[in-house]
Amino acid sequence: MPRPHHREQLLPAHSRVRVVGQKTLADDWFVLRKTSFEYCRNDGRWQLMHRETYDRGNGAVLLLFNQERGTVVLTRQFRFPAFVNGCEDGLLVEACAGLLDDDDPLAAIRREAQEETGYAVREPRKIFEAFMSPGSITEKLHFFVAEFDDTDRVGHGGGDLAEGEDIEVLELPLTRAMEMICTGRIQDGKTIMLLQHATLVGLQRL
Repeated sequence: MPRPHHREQLLPAHSRVRVVGQKTLADDWFVLRKTSFEYCRNDGRWQLMHRETYDRGNGAVLLLFNQERGTVVLTRQFRFPAFVNGCEDGLLVEACAGLLDDDDPLAAIRREAQEETGYAVREPRKIFEAFMSPGSITEKLHFFVAEFDDTDRVGHGGGDLAEGEDIEVLELPLTRAMEMICTGRIQDGKTIMLLQHATLVGLQRL
């Protein structure tokens, strides 16, 4: 995946927010900024605040499912931030996902699904959007679901070697995946959201 091209941040105008100043703290792979602004509180008083935001662009995530078999396709890969924060081996089980880069969400999730899982996605359907860590990270995720069968497998997946990706592809019963949430074997937030949605709605109605 190419390094994103970072443009100057255009801050939205709002009657309750007055930006005082902004500086870039880091601009290596993604951008870390510190912004000072005044915020009009509910009681009408203006309060000076300082916030750091990490801008890595927006992303898309997909739950591949097979209704007949009652299964979902997930991935397992090493995540260094999880490793340093208590995940013993750093391996997280996740739905396939990636940054939009310069693509629209639909094109991005087709690209990421084939790169990570080896499946060519036929009819991805967007179900919702969500900010995953709005206290510090600007990223918004676009959530998709799509049905697959064996004829959609066009490659082995595994991710991009140049980016250090070493992805294992898993096909699991949805019931088993839900059990893995309860036992702590699935701890990725976006994946938990998709699996719970699939369980609530039912694979036959996704």
